[in-house]
Amino acid sequence: MRNFFVVSVVSILLISCDQNRVYEQNADLSQGYWLTSEKPEFDFVINTSIDKYTLYGNIRNTVSYPYARIFFTYYLLDSAGNELQKKLVTQHLFDAKTGKPFGSSGLGDIYDHQFVLLKDYRFQYPGKYKFKLEQFMRTDTLQGILAVGLRVENTTIPN
Repeated sequence: MRNFFVVSVVSILLISCDQNRVYEQNADLSQGYWLTSEKPEFDFVINTSIDKYTLYGNIRNTVSYPYARIFFTYYLLDSAGNELQKKLVTQHLFDAKTGKPFGSSGLGDIYDHQFVLLKDYRFQYPGKYKFKLEQFMRTDTLQGILAVGLRVENTTIPN
């Protein structure tokens, strides 16, 4: 528990120094699995249509995740609910041959992944947007997934 606290504090400090981050939120799946009926949604605001943005999908899993890959679909919606982007994504969480986990780990058997979903995307107008994630595996209950999320970065701002 103490390690979790230390890692959390360090993560918060590092994130607070991140000037390119426009939005970042994760939805915890407290049961340790992702149901097909759970479709986490993330609402965020874009202030300018001039800049370019990169959208990342965040996934936190345990080593008990039973597959090498994960399939999920993302939906990007405008404030009126119009679908702007939709894509089925395939990402590797483990090496298919060795079973070695990818991602970064700070808590033993828990791994964090961040995948580029949209690179240098230009929103047509400033305003509110919604991003939705849906697991797209062959099982209704996807074991070993602890959290999923979204990160939006302004890629126009120099580091």
